[in-house]
Amino acid sequence: MTIMSRSLSLALVLLCLYNLSFLEAINGGFSVEMIHRDSSRSPFFRPTETRFQRVANAMRRSINRANHLNQSFVFPNSPKTTVISALGEYLMSYSVGTPSLQVFGIVDTGSDIIWLQCQPCKKCYKQTTPIFDSSKSQTYKTLPCPSNTCQSVQGTSCSSRKNCLYSIDYADGSHSQGDLSVETLTLGSTNGSPVQFPGTVIGCGRDNAIGFEEKNSGIVGLGRGPVSLITQLSPSKGGKFSYCLVPGLSTASSKLNFGDAAVVSGRGTVSTPLFPQNGLVFYFLTLEAFSVGRNRIEFGSPGSGGKGNIIIDSGTTLTVLPNGVYSKLESAVAKTVKLQRVRDPNQVLGLCYKVTPDKLDASVPVITAHFSGADVTLNAINTFVQVADDVVCFAFQPTETGAIFGNLAQLNLLVGYDLQKNTVSFKHTDCTKQ
Repeated sequence: MTIMSRSLSLALVLLCLYNLSFLEAINGGFSVEMIHRDSSRSPFFRPTETRFQRVANAMRRSINRANHLNQSFVFPNSPKTTVISALGEYLMSYSVGTPSLQVFGIVDTGSDIIWLQCQPCKKCYKQTTPIFDSSKSQTYKTLPCPSNTCQSVQGTSCSSRKNCLYSIDYADGSHSQGDLSVETLTLGSTNGSPVQFPGTVIGCGRDNAIGFEEKNSGIVGLGRGPVSLITQLSPSKGGKFSYCLVPGLSTASSKLNFGDAAVVSGRGTVSTPLFPQNGLVFYFLTLEAFSVGRNRIEFGSPGSGGKGNIIIDSGTTLTVLPNGVYSKLESAVAKTVKLQRVRDPNQVLGLCYKVTPDKLDASVPVITAHFSGADVTLNAINTFVQVADDVVCFAFQPTETGAIFGNLAQLNLLVGYDLQKNTVSFKHTDCTKQ
């Protein structure tokens, strides 16, 4: 994963697919249904793939995304490495324009812009839904170059007509270029009926290319930045969003919540500070250590005082750790597990065992992630992934630089972001009942 020059991209997340009646109003906020890209309801779904082929593909996407992201730690000033690859694991449905057109995009906590493909289009890739035609919308308006909004977004330029243009170049060769504009977006309301958010800043992509076959309309950025969805909703929703990710085999939907509906509180809630890093759009937490039983593995960091040493990301499947930390954690886990070691049939993950899923919980240890001020216990569902009928693997991956707390580690946790208090909160929750 990489970061953008004005940055696009976190993992948060994610997304609804069909109609806005799925948008559910909750207590002064609203929630949208989130669809995992491998769900049978997703446009990415390939019925010819087996369940374990999908798992293998998710692992590879995760490693690719993490590699792009970690370039930012090595080359923080390189424009190409400030934009992540447009890979993500969840989708969100929304409507755009007047009259409205339903589209869907990858929801990403590592992006700071909402962009979608637009007609008239110089170059657009194929997508499942119709491409939005801005010329037919009564509420569409391009932004002028002198506007404060245009100047607040990095990497903008002026057209011959003095309109504000945006340009996003991804590390994998993908790109999106077009008009920075304002338009009406339609989401859910507190009474259950759709509500309009006029004047929302979007990127209307006229020249778009994706380095792989995709069927989504674009990206819905939930990261930090002046024109991310959460920043633009902050005046009315208080800078709060949360999500609850259901396990992969569940038929229930994950939820993405905004405003009062996103508050995480009550018994069992723990909170940890956010530490912004050099204007980057990602959400950085401070991880002090992991514990496996009484064995505590300290988490060192090259950062100042060790603060802000790990990104929490909805778009990365695996949890990615520096080599030294990973090797100590893997060793501690291996010492406690009394199962037969086997190889990962996909040759992606390093620590794998022969065991049936029904016996996994009793066979592997609970791991505690010690964030600053917040101890988060990780159960088998968070730390191991089934890669074959009777094979499970440790869902962590070593890397040369950087660290990412991925979405498998966040399953069955209600994860809430409060950008006014600058905190992330966790609460163990049965996400299938949210």
